[in-house]
Amino acid sequence: MGATSTQREIVSPVTGVPASEASAPVHATLPGDSLAPGAARELVRGAFADWRRLAQPGIEHLSDRLVDDTLLVVSELVTNAVVHAGTDVEVACLLQVSGAVVVEVADHHPVRAPRPGGPRAATPDTPEYGRGLRLVAALSDAWGITYRTGTKTVWASVPATGGPPAAPERIGTYAQDPPRARGVRVSDILASTRPAAGAAAGERSADRPPVKAEAAGAARGADGPPVGADGSRAPECDWRGRAALSFLAEASDLLAGQLDEDLIASLTGQLVVPRLADWCAVWLEDESLGRATWGEDGTMTVGARLARVWHGSEDRIEELRRALEKDPPPPPDPWRSGPVAHPWPGEALGPGGERGAALSYRLAAGGRPLGTLLIGRAGAPRFPDEITGLVEDLGRRVALAVGTARQYARQAAISAILQRGLLPEAVAEIPGVRSALVHEPCLKGGPSGDFYDLFPAGDGRWCFAVGDVQGKGPEAAVVIGLVRPWLRLLAREGYGVPDVLDRLNQLLLDDATEAADAAARALVAVGGRPVARSDGPQTRFLSLLYGELVPFDGGVHCTLASAGHPLPLLLPPGGAVRPVARPQTLLGVIEDETYVSETFDLAPGDSLLCVTDGVTERRNGTRQFDDGDGLAAALASCAGLSAELIAERIRQLVHAFGPRPPEDDLALLVLQAG
Repeated sequence: MGATSTQREIVSPVTGVPASEASAPVHATLPGDSLAPGAARELVRGAFADWRRLAQPGIEHLSDRLVDDTLLVVSELVTNAVVHAGTDVEVACLLQVSGAVVVEVADHHPVRAPRPGGPRAATPDTPEYGRGLRLVAALSDAWGITYRTGTKTVWASVPATGGPPAAPERIGTYAQDPPRARGVRVSDILASTRPAAGAAAGERSADRPPVKAEAAGAARGADGPPVGADGSRAPECDWRGRAALSFLAEASDLLAGQLDEDLIASLTGQLVVPRLADWCAVWLEDESLGRATWGEDGTMTVGARLARVWHGSEDRIEELRRALEKDPPPPPDPWRSGPVAHPWPGEALGPGGERGAALSYRLAAGGRPLGTLLIGRAGAPRFPDEITGLVEDLGRRVALAVGTARQYARQAAISAILQRGLLPEAVAEIPGVRSALVHEPCLKGGPSGDFYDLFPAGDGRWCFAVGDVQGKGPEAAVVIGLVRPWLRLLAREGYGVPDVLDRLNQLLLDDATEAADAAARALVAVGGRPVARSDGPQTRFLSLLYGELVPFDGGVHCTLASAGHPLPLLLPPGGAVRPVARPQTLLGVIEDETYVSETFDLAPGDSLLCVTDGVTERRNGTRQFDDGDGLAAALASCAGLSAELIAERIRQLVHAFGPRPPEDDLALLVLQAG
């Protein structure tokens, strides 16, 4: 998340608050996934910390209640935008001198309304309005919602408790959306948007049992509305609403960032039991089994697996699991969002569990079914409305987390397969030479922009390469996928080191030109305007250290060249470290560039160190690892060590150089004559 803070005369076309009456707005663009609500809360927490540190005007009115209200508001607004717009969201937060906090959340789906009755896309799916959306709808009515081409912004002003009232005439002055309410507080909105257990305190119907505090989602563990200094209790519906939203906010924090779907299922069970239900189970669609479907004979083909079962009594978990595996819920209806009654597995729950209520909820995100959440409560004919709505909102968060985890798992699997294909499965063993490699992608699972190779070229020759492609990810993988086969082909065709680099340079330029021409043709084909290439082809830069080894009695002939790459260093057994190549131009930059090579002999005990810039440019503040010939000094300290120990020592020194893990790919190769 890239949060920025800027000062300008008008803070926003939505709120219209002058900069002289408010702090500089803190704003950020967040990806439209399950991590967005948690990231938005972190943004707001950071804003509060900065305002306190800078003693911003209005900070004297900032109370814990105001902070809690603001966090709940931003969490629900962002969750609504992610679930129902599915786009990136923009979050802004500012503090007025009156102490009020203004929060704006914009998405890029201008036709989808955050509440019933607004403009809406003509889509076949039925919008879902859960408990969180009732809060969003109330906020939209009480403060403001603005539709513009390409974006929709819902915003709210959370007034300070005990401070001077907010200036509503300064809020909502945007021409398309005048203010519609004055002085509305979040607690009032919460109270008006939460259904109570009955029409009055203590009222109950014949089929609706009283709601326990923990079942209402009291995340702080209270057993009833909080008691004030005078002994009075807060309004029941206000307390329940705040407890429910606190529970959802904590659940979002717990689920955000989890990238293992089985762990998400486990966390879901611990969130639900015993706060909301006596037991629960989570089925997850297994893509390897196919999607669950109904057959013509009425039987169900199960494409889901029972990922987690949780019960308040642990000795009942296994028996309940066996019962649920025999009677799984039907495939979720993609057109229905609410809960569906499920047969009660009484025999598995022992004495006292003969009767109860069970509900199943579909888990879906982005229009894709991801699984089913099943909850059960013993001794009651039905669940209270407060619980069913709260679990429905929780299910949305669980589905978003599962969808994100699956997307990450698919991407990680693709990257791992791609990485394995881009690097050699094994390096060649060279007579009279010991070698050691270290390769650490910055993004675990790759693909990395750094690569290496060590292979036989025929006629008693072995070739090695250490390279670094501009950028990372798929674009870098494409270049590596081109370069490694070309290197091997040219080397085995008998080309010397300079000729290999000359031809590789031209091949990269030709490939970049073809790619740019293909992109221009594709743009014209879809009606775009052709783009003139005034600055030449879109090149793909590559730094490369490439060399050839020829063993002989008493040592190894080495010929190498560096094209825009950190220079290799030679460590004799008892001599000073020195570079053994001259700097030359990157590959893929200049047409008809001519490269030259250096030739020398590796005597027994000599060690050659080749690294990428992930080693030399490792940072600690403003300092780099190679400042003041730092790499040469590190290599000098390795005198007398084997190739494997040299590689490991350099790796450890690079990691220890800074307080944080390296932020770039790291690769190094040590060649030592025997």
